[in-house]
Amino acid sequence: MIDWNNYIKGVQHALVEMQHHKLRTFLTLLGMVFGVGAVIAMLSVGEGAEKEALKMIESMGVNNIVVNAREFDNETLKTVREHSLGLTLSDVHSAKETLPFIGNWTAEKKVKVFGLFSFSGQSDATVSAVTENCFELSSLSLISGKNFTSADNKEYKQVAILGPETARSLFPSGNALEQPIKINHQWYTVIGILSDKHEVKSKIQGVKMGGERNTIFIPLGTALKKMQFDKLEDKLDSVKFELINGVNPNQAAQALKHLLDRRHNGEQDFDIVVPAVLLAQHQRTQQIFNIVMACVAGISLLVGGIGIMNIMLATILERTVEIGLLRALGAKKSDIAMQFLIESSVISATGGIIGMILGFLIAIVISSVADWPVAWSLFSIVISFGMCMLIGVGFGYYPAKRAAELDPIVALQRD
Repeated sequence: MIDWNNYIKGVQHALVEMQHHKLRTFLTLLGMVFGVGAVIAMLSVGEGAEKEALKMIESMGVNNIVVNAREFDNETLKTVREHSLGLTLSDVHSAKETLPFIGNWTAEKKVKVFGLFSFSGQSDATVSAVTENCFELSSLSLISGKNFTSADNKEYKQVAILGPETARSLFPSGNALEQPIKINHQWYTVIGILSDKHEVKSKIQGVKMGGERNTIFIPLGTALKKMQFDKLEDKLDSVKFELINGVNPNQAAQALKHLLDRRHNGEQDFDIVVPAVLLAQHQRTQQIFNIVMACVAGISLLVGGIGIMNIMLATILERTVEIGLLRALGAKKSDIAMQFLIESSVISATGGIIGMILGFLIAIVISSVADWPVAWSLFSIVISFGMCMLIGVGFGYYPAKRAAELDPIVALQRD
């Protein structure tokens, strides 16, 4: 059973010893401070990146397959168009009718903007023409107003849904619903506002993501009917297919690619993105990053542990007479060992606390300078502090045992 009075006195004595040798203690703490700080910063940034990646993959839909039209220079595009019309609604209908694993779908076409304003503001937002189920398949929600309907697409209605950033630019007063905006030479009525997701990244594994915050969405049918596009352009820029439950995304992507290859006469004018694969690739990359950072942090902690062992061995030489006197007055070997273990634990705990503060500061600096998300977790704090204490006690055990094994007679005779 632990004698808490003796333990508290041991901690107080350890603090006094640390104060008597401030510089030596500070140098000993550095390894633990940097080790714990690195662990907390690494895990915080890693946790933040993981949550951000999951949020971004969710916007694509883990159970979806995305087909994107490739971009070419004009000369190459002319050659490609001799064999393929590019990505079209016919491709979508063919895939829907031919492949039984495809459920819902949505298509998108980017509109080139050369004029975008309202009566109270202007914006540099992008304009995307989409089908009515785009927001459902992209895990986007409206904070106010309503979504497009199939009638809006079929009847070529000139209505628009604004991203939150676009709404603030065009309508600083905040009253955007049912207000008119002008896109190029056409007037559209605002019927909805997207909720603000505060996305940070624009890419994951090299694939462009997000951008909805500063985007205007209009019905796809309206854009294809009333807006002008280059004749060589793809009719659609991207199509998102939702898979039915239980279908392997990789196998579904291969089947879809085979179908599109035949329809495009073998022209590789499209790319297929499988969000589930992107997520797995990101997780592997994040795992490698965590392992590397854990090794760096572990080396720092190891150096800190060696420093603690050295300082405790030096302390034994300085306090040999004191140890002999304590043994002569009746102190047990376990009492001497416990005192030195307490001192190494106090040094480790002090380094751990300072390291945690440093880790929080490093994570905040990384977040603000590199624009990376961070997320705090109790696990990162517990594991880093626990490792710090474990190493401190582990490296303090040998000096404590050596101090306890000193012959009191020889120790008292030491000058």
